Amino acid sequence: ITMKQLTLSDKICLTITSVCGVGYLPFASGTWACVVAVLVFVLIKSQFYFLIAAAGAVVLSYACSSRAERIYGEKDSKKIVIDDFSGMMITLLFTPRNAQFIIVAFFLFRALDLVKIPPANKLEKFPGAKGIVGDDVVAGIYANCILQAVRVILKISGFTF
Repeated sequence: ITMKQLTLSDKICLTITSVCGVGYLPFASGTWACVVAVLVFVLIKSQFYFLIAAAGAVVLSYACSSRAERIYGEKDSKKIVIDDFSGMMITLLFTPRNAQFIIVAFFLFRALDLVKIPPANKLEKFPGAKGIVGDDVVAGIYANCILQAVRVILKISGFTF
């Protein structure tokens, strides 16, 4: 399929699922999508608005990923990176806004996304958006839970953020 054959809604879908073209980068496109999510986290100062943005990203991930997969003609195309973006957004929800937490959040999510702890390993095998996005949502939830636990432990120990 050429770009000329795509409808406007197809082009919008591909723009969304590639996170405005990040998915077309020649290497580590999922990691770069996570970097974009971190930049969004840094730019959106309000936790409420960041929660809205994260929820929107997850909704768009599920809404568009199946269609993008059909357009590309390959299962879980590497060009679809909104799943990584959404998982990173989930990871960052309600975390302290300091460099140490952000760096740990980034590497923790990437590691958990790679390892695929159950049920992420099962979700990845589902067809369409459920398989594309599900494992990243689970990795994001796991990473966020770990970060929240660390935050509570540090707070009890007297650390301030």
